[in-house]
Amino acid sequence: MIRGMTGPDGVLLETARLRLRRFTADDVDLLVGLDADPEVMRFLTGGAVTPRETVRDEHLPRILACYDHTPGLGRWAAQERSTGEFLGWFALDPSGDGTEAELGYRLRRAAWGRGLATEGSRALVRHAFDTVGVRRVWAQTMAVNVRSRAVMEKAGLRYVRTFHPQFDDPIPGTEHGEVEYELLRTDGPPSAPGTR
Repeated sequence: MIRGMTGPDGVLLETARLRLRRFTADDVDLLVGLDADPEVMRFLTGGAVTPRETVRDEHLPRILACYDHTPGLGRWAAQERSTGEFLGWFALDPSGDGTEAELGYRLRRAAWGRGLATEGSRALVRHAFDTVGVRRVWAQTMAVNVRSRAVMEKAGLRYVRTFHPQFDDPIPGTEHGEVEYELLRTDGPPSAPGTR
């Protein structure tokens, strides 16, 4: 079952194994814990953890504000449907002139290797096109982040380009560049859930 737009319980959608719900002001510890794992942050900050104050005072307020400004888009807490366990987050961040959304995901290591990133990403891509009505979903990652690239491909996105932005504090692998993937509404729906 895939349920669209946020209901009164804050749930955006559900898949076979995932429930994506709005974050709340009480979720600071969940986000801090997620960003405290150097492996989770490896391709984002080189493994540096996000300080609690940054999560509490910057990241979470920005996440919460997005729900009112761009209904159906934003960052969503991912829970395992069977247990309610927090697994991480998925995002459809608004971009461009409002007709595009950037797909993102960050999951705890315990959730890796189970196909959950692909399951959640496919559901959000369908939601972006069918419910929100965007014309393009795109995603970027480091070229060397092969796991994230595989998720993008399994979610139906196609490779667009490799580019080399300049960073003040480059992390290992930056020299290989960043990659961008996209799926346009005119490309048709992403692969059905459960396919690989």
